[in-house]
Amino acid sequence: MIPWFEPPALQVGPITVQAFGVMAALGVATGVRTAAWAAQRRGLDPRPILDFAIWGVLAGIAVGHLVHVGLYHPDEIRSPRRVLEFWDGLSSIGGLAGGIGAAFLFFRIRGVPLGRYGDAFAVGMPTGWGIARIGCFLVHDHPGRLTRFPLAVDFPGGARHDLGLYEAIVLFAIGGLLWRLWTRRRLEGKLLGLLALLYGGARFLLDFLRATDVAYADARYAGLTPAQYGSILLLAWGAWRLGRPPVISPG
Repeated sequence: MIPWFEPPALQVGPITVQAFGVMAALGVATGVRTAAWAAQRRGLDPRPILDFAIWGVLAGIAVGHLVHVGLYHPDEIRSPRRVLEFWDGLSSIGGLAGGIGAAFLFFRIRGVPLGRYGDAFAVGMPTGWGIARIGCFLVHDHPGRLTRFPLAVDFPGGARHDLGLYEAIVLFAIGGLLWRLWTRRRLEGKLLGLLALLYGGARFLLDFLRATDVAYADARYAGLTPAQYGSILLLAWGAWRLGRPPVISPG
């Protein structure tokens, strides 16, 4: 069992630096740089990925927060102040939706075929997201059900699954698999579909371990979390993408 711990915050002038923020920033930087490198290795211009990064992050934060207050904690949507507090509360599945929407819009405006960059994004995203999930684990903001599982964290009040840790492990495993396929040029043009299928399935199952007996529990709809409905969409899109002809990059 993993002992309970709370990383101390670092005060830099008026700014409080939290472990989650550091890991999230590191994850974004790692994911973007890896995707840009992978695109360049396949003969693509990496600049669209690098230029898109800031817009993807901003859209992810905005939509992720709105999903957090609108679907996970719908009672908070009645407070205009709470809606505007984008720094407090973020749904990862909402952030993913915002990033995807921003990518389609950004690449369309640039006149760049997004499909050609699919494999590059698939190589960079899991590792970057896994690093950000380590941040979730460090601050324990995704408590699961009470358990005696060996990887449980000894939360105050009893040992629980820590979904941040579990998801980081899953994402690193997916990232390793996709990296191996990419280096061997297997499933070219379809790796993003495979990522959606693998992550969607894993997230759907992991959310059954999410706590329901804590003070700030996530809302359920017909017994499922908002992320599980998002996971169903990811599964459907991943299966559809794998069944389509691949979009091959020039390199």
